[in-house]
Amino acid sequence: MPSNKTLQDVVMPQLAESLVSATIGKWLKKPGDAVEQYEPICEVITDKVNAEIPSTLDGVMGELLAEEGQEIEVGAVICRIETASGNASSASGADSGQSAASGQTAESGGRSASVSAASIATTASGDQAQRSRYSPAVQTLAQQHGLDLRAIIGSGLGGRITRKDVLNYLENNKGSAAPQTRPAVPAPANAPFQAVSNELNAISEPVRNSGLHLSETPKIPTIEVEGGDRSEYFIDVTPIRNTIATRMRQSVSEIPHGWMMIEVDVTNLVQLRNKLKDEFRQREGVNLTYLAFLLKAVVGAIKDYPIMNSVWAVDKIIVKRDINISLAVGTEDSVMTPVIKKADQKNIAGLAREIEDLATKVRAGKLKLDDMQGGTFTVNNTGSFGSILTQPIINYPQAAILTFESIVKRPVVINDMIAVRSMANLCLSLDHRILDGVICGRFMQRVKDNMESYSLDTQVY
Repeated sequence: MPSNKTLQDVVMPQLAESLVSATIGKWLKKPGDAVEQYEPICEVITDKVNAEIPSTLDGVMGELLAEEGQEIEVGAVICRIETASGNASSASGADSGQSAASGQTAESGGRSASVSAASIATTASGDQAQRSRYSPAVQTLAQQHGLDLRAIIGSGLGGRITRKDVLNYLENNKGSAAPQTRPAVPAPANAPFQAVSNELNAISEPVRNSGLHLSETPKIPTIEVEGGDRSEYFIDVTPIRNTIATRMRQSVSEIPHGWMMIEVDVTNLVQLRNKLKDEFRQREGVNLTYLAFLLKAVVGAIKDYPIMNSVWAVDKIIVKRDINISLAVGTEDSVMTPVIKKADQKNIAGLAREIEDLATKVRAGKLKLDDMQGGTFTVNNTGSFGSILTQPIINYPQAAILTFESIVKRPVVINDMIAVRSMANLCLSLDHRILDGVICGRFMQRVKDNMESYSLDTQVY
């Protein structure tokens, strides 16, 4: 090796305080490949979320000391990178831990790297298998400059587009890379999802009676076809999908699920949100969603019935003192459960900001492992899809999960008179080893009372 070159060790970073190891899912660089600082070099799998480990320096990939599928302890060397002596820097993984847990879905299966312009338009298979797999840095640059990544030729492994490819494309197309909007989908715009009747703001498009809490048009999943014939096709099971499957199977097989539902009159809440949402948006820069009000109601009920905030430990039940609410947030091909820590110490405005922050992280692929840990009770907003009845699977090892269904107008009998009210169902799945019908019924009634107690005088700060 030339004297002006040096080898730097790259170690498995400490992605989170409680993490002691992670599994190498896929190497994105092979020996001899050029590596830029912050460019992902491999994908790792944890029990919570997949992450990309970025390089902490510029250089050339050297020896790979860990194999795909191998579990590596934190601090162990996974590879070496050859650098110029003047540019050598510590590859301890501290920087990697800061940005690695990006929440990006890692696809399985390895393929060779060979890029040619003629193959870009073809289906992502063979030597272009990673063509449509983008790192957080690439996605962020594309969003900032309104780029269509399909027009960029990738130089990475398997045709993968690197950050350098995007920067080169911008340099070569100065003045022509005007911001682009995403292709239109055959569905109504945002407005129909924000109103149900004349009680809400007037809109120009047809009014729908579902999906009241949606803030954007649902995205359609992107499916990668691996092969098959006329009668079938194959979809790779990604590592994160495999993790979801494992945890769901564990939840259903170990936890005896019970289920109940309660109906809530949220007419006053609808009126309150309509009164505050525009001013709140101007003041805070985030949406004031119904979910924030629900979380406040749930947290208040958990304070009254702390057994809901517990886990099963075989010979004992562990009741958590902190109320950390896990939010089920769906992406195109998976479900994440980021956590609002100490939700009981936040007001409605604070909860709204937390919801927006976590949802933005999920969509941008910037979710860190620490964002996923410590949840004690899960809330899911299934009503955003127009659902009115759900039987959710408990987020293991928690004791319960609550779903908030769609708000719809229904005739309701009040004092022997029929009135049209905004109604919503709350559905609860419970661990019957810990919880029984009586305690859960009282808990649900308390959530209902809290939701129905909102009025035009309710303060969000």
